[in-house]
Amino acid sequence: MSPCLTILKTLAACAARAAACGLVLAGAARAAQPAAPACPPSAEARLTPQVLEQARRRPVDRGYLWRIEKDGRTSWLYGTLHLGRAAWVVPGPRIAQALRQSDTVALELDPLDTEAMQPLFAPGDPVRRAEVMTPARVERLNRQWAAACAREPGDPQLKLQPILQTTALAGYVARADGLYTDFAIDTVLAGYARRAQLPVVALESVQAQLALFTADSAREEIEQVDDALDELDNGKLRQRMLELADMWSRGDLPRLADYARWCECMQTPAERAMMKKLLDDRNPHLADGIAAVHDRGRRVFAAVGALHMVGPQGLVALLAARGFTVVQVVPAAR
Repeated sequence: MSPCLTILKTLAACAARAAACGLVLAGAARAAQPAAPACPPSAEARLTPQVLEQARRRPVDRGYLWRIEKDGRTSWLYGTLHLGRAAWVVPGPRIAQALRQSDTVALELDPLDTEAMQPLFAPGDPVRRAEVMTPARVERLNRQWAAACAREPGDPQLKLQPILQTTALAGYVARADGLYTDFAIDTVLAGYARRAQLPVVALESVQAQLALFTADSAREEIEQVDDALDELDNGKLRQRMLELADMWSRGDLPRLADYARWCECMQTPAERAMMKKLLDDRNPHLADGIAAVHDRGRRVFAAVGALHMVGPQGLVALLAARGFTVVQVVPAAR
């Protein structure tokens, strides 16, 4: 696996894995010992009244937003990120207006639906787990959890499948740069929908997303876990997450669309096949789901991972092919 394929999976809107980060880390925050001085502050400490007040006084539009129209109704398509900063919990003016003009929120998954998220915590095949989680690999994972100030080594509550553990770790190390899964844009939108008493539609299921990351064999899973741990060790994963978050915050759509040139994630046939599975193969189903909600007479605010937006098989193109008029709103088209 390339140094940045893991984080591109996250940007590709793998909400199941992002939700795993958020749910596991919320528990970790409760279970962990008081943070050492070198540890990043908690999400609660980041989200101060001063940060919220400043964000409310000067809200900023971030990410990528399109207006989609069909049959006399307007809906919205928003490219998200599964990490965020505390100040990003306040939507910018154009995004807030789009939310006010919507009567339904559609997400890949509803990260606040704890019942729907339960399959994430299934232990999986015990025989494979024993083969993957050798004493040396358990020790390495425990060291990473301790280094991330997330859990005490050997915490018995840590029962996620191994590859989801490494993903949770990836989300946690980003705290050092002020990025938290607690502030993931999907979670912010799910919270908004509840406060506004809007229905939330899940475009995919946890089981379907987990299937994307279930290795065909124990050997393949071992390679994925070890590669992810290598990326955590050498710091490249943290650096790439920061770059992608800054790109999303700036609304740099041309660079996002050009990801194949810089992502280091499509260098081998296996990597190209994985990215096709993550993006192109899922996009028609996502587009059909968004169109179905709109066609039922709803004004839907559909929020899906940003990489699903771009390219000839991206949601922008697919919804246009389904009869929608699609207009870029954020960043403003030039």
